[in-house]
Amino acid sequence: MLSDRPPCYPRPSTPSSADGASARPPLLDALTSPVPAGRFDSPVDGRHVLCLHVGAPVPVTYRAGSRERSGVRLHGQFCIVPAGTTTRWTVSRPARSLLLRLAPSVLRETADAAGRPPSDASLAPAIHVRDPQIERIGWLMQAEDDAAYPSGRLFADGLAAAFAARLLAVGTRRPAPASPRGALPAWRLRQVIEYVEAHLGEDLALAELAGVAGYSVSHFKTLFTRAVGAPVHRFVLERRVERARTLLLAGGRSVSAVALEVGFAHPSHLARCMRRVLGVTPSQLVAGSARRAEGARA
Repeated sequence: MLSDRPPCYPRPSTPSSADGASARPPLLDALTSPVPAGRFDSPVDGRHVLCLHVGAPVPVTYRAGSRERSGVRLHGQFCIVPAGTTTRWTVSRPARSLLLRLAPSVLRETADAAGRPPSDASLAPAIHVRDPQIERIGWLMQAEDDAAYPSGRLFADGLAAAFAARLLAVGTRRPAPASPRGALPAWRLRQVIEYVEAHLGEDLALAELAGVAGYSVSHFKTLFTRAVGAPVHRFVLERRVERARTLLLAGGRSVSAVALEVGFAHPSHLARCMRRVLGVTPSQLVAGSARRAEGARA
């Protein structure tokens, strides 16, 4: 369990067995957590914790031991906090993270099954990491948590195994990555991100964003992808999906109205993209929110 759990680390949901019992802690659990502005230390956890950033970009500073890094956290990027460690965060404004907590035993067993040495089951702290497969697992776990784990423990355990296998590929015994060479400078990246956020509902053009950054289109595409870890069109798509998710959960708007407001051509386009990015359709997202609200009133 987390020690000295601050308000931004609420109790995680636990997948139940078919008879409603929870005989053992889940191998992998997920919770969407508000992150306060200011400086704070993450609580020490007996599990490996992956913090997947959700929502608008936020400038942060991250310190693990003697290593400190600053940068802009983007939707879908994650940091790794190994079991039994803590990190110090300075967050410029309130944010939101999807916390994925993995039992260390799963990583050890996965490494052993793959014929890897025991040392490979050790994680190193990392920040601003991006991996499409880990993102997809994260969104699937979020969808399960939103819907109170309708697929049960077996499905979550399967995701835990897939999660561990991917961590072996991208997260074991690696230092926090340095800023990539030849990437878009941080201040220019912030300009582009702020412009995207302010014009999500419009038909953004690559030349338009390249002009904001002050580069040619071909140069901008390369620099942006190196800085963010995803192509421009993918980044804009994810920001539109996240804005749509926020608006739908706030209520008061139809799916059609939300789709047009955030730049999708029609509701079915939003539904396809939301399923691909978050693992749920707009109707499933709203239904899951309604079930949670009903449960809280019961």
